[in-house]
Amino acid sequence: MPEHNSEEGRIMHVPEREPTVPGHGEPGEGAPAGKVLVVDDDRVNLKNVSRILKKDGYDVYMAAGGKEAVAKIERNSFDVVLTDLVMEDIDGLQVLGFVKEHAPDTEVIILTGYATVSSAIEAMKKGAYHYLQKPLRMDELRCVVAHAFEKNCLRRQLRTLVSQREEARGIDQIIGRSASIVALKKMILHAAATDSNVLISGESGTGKELVARAIHQESRRAEKQFQAINCGSFSEELLANELFGHEKEAYTGAVSSRRGLLEAADGGTLFFDEIGDMPPAMQAKLLRVIQERELIRVGGTRPIPIDVRIIAATNKDLKRAVESGLFRKDLYYRIAVVLFHVPSLADRKEDIPLLANHFLQKIQKRSYKLLRGFDPEAMELMERYDYPGNVRELENIVERAAAFATGETIRAEDLPPDIKHMEVFSFHKEGSHFHTLQEMEKEYIDWVMKRVGRNKSRVARILGIDRVSLYRKMKKHQIAEE
Repeated sequence: MPEHNSEEGRIMHVPEREPTVPGHGEPGEGAPAGKVLVVDDDRVNLKNVSRILKKDGYDVYMAAGGKEAVAKIERNSFDVVLTDLVMEDIDGLQVLGFVKEHAPDTEVIILTGYATVSSAIEAMKKGAYHYLQKPLRMDELRCVVAHAFEKNCLRRQLRTLVSQREEARGIDQIIGRSASIVALKKMILHAAATDSNVLISGESGTGKELVARAIHQESRRAEKQFQAINCGSFSEELLANELFGHEKEAYTGAVSSRRGLLEAADGGTLFFDEIGDMPPAMQAKLLRVIQERELIRVGGTRPIPIDVRIIAATNKDLKRAVESGLFRKDLYYRIAVVLFHVPSLADRKEDIPLLANHFLQKIQKRSYKLLRGFDPEAMELMERYDYPGNVRELENIVERAAAFATGETIRAEDLPPDIKHMEVFSFHKEGSHFHTLQEMEKEYIDWVMKRVGRNKSRVARILGIDRVSLYRKMKKHQIAEE
């Protein structure tokens, strides 16, 4: 017998005045502004359920069947949809599927007089928030709708918080309360008050570009462009073209003139990431730009005046590179007017909980999971780990854990094996011999490659560098690809 003809499938008699659900008053008394769609081809049930929810102050819409519900969902957005399971045209599971495809934030509650284990499991697997059996108990109905609406509101609030955090400018983007980060923030404000060039040192993945952006956004140049380039990602010719631009017909394929990053950043800031990898000839050209405050495009002859602040970053010891002749001494002193050092994550482990929760909030914005945080065991493991890839590695770990989490809290079993079964890297000691940094770098890269099956993409992620930089280091240290 069809469900909508069953007296047993109808809602229980509703008295004239119901007790209020906690947190939901009568209309006009702080009532919720949520939009609810009630779907049922039994008009008696449809009207009864709608009347109950209207008394709780919801903005209630009715659909006398699945087909009408689909049409209304296409035209409107709802916080909660209550739908009967068995209907003649489009059933409740089809309505559920349509909602999850077109409005995934909407919570769906299934109503049925034919409660079976299989249909309940199928509905929950497809993303239903709850499953209620007819005849409906009034208090249970109101409570479930209130909780579904609360979950929807919480999701929106989390996204608003994430959005506000991402829109935060300048120093607010630097997350941490450790002494080293507090000192770093003070230095950023001091540097931002000047127009001096800045050199930022620190390991890969520590957030050197974030510091550069903070200096720019706190400075008088904040309303102008911030441009960034990785000096290790281009050949000398391509780097020149990216920085200086070119004139029409400067080379084959140059069908029109093009501004480079130096011109695009005029009045603003140009960030040189991994400046230690800049070719010597390009170092000389950059030095001239800084000294003369003008440039000449590739294939051009006309000097173009520019006003650009230079912020550079490196994970190398540039002073040692100057001593060995790999980096120009005069350029070093031009860019290293103000010196910064960004600490590694291992040196500020007290910031790990703050950073981990910050990254979790960011993930909430693009995920439909509701994740409330980390359980104590998971956080303890994360605080013990040394993060060779620094903050960038922590962000990857949180994103992976969020993807694997099955509950509302990230647990220890959701973390990567590297953290759960920490294997400490140690270099070989040969008597009293001290290894050079180059020797240690080679040994560590080789050790990581062996651990991950020589997967170059994964090795680069772990090391916190791009594949181009990894291949360059492998070539320098003569590390075999296979």
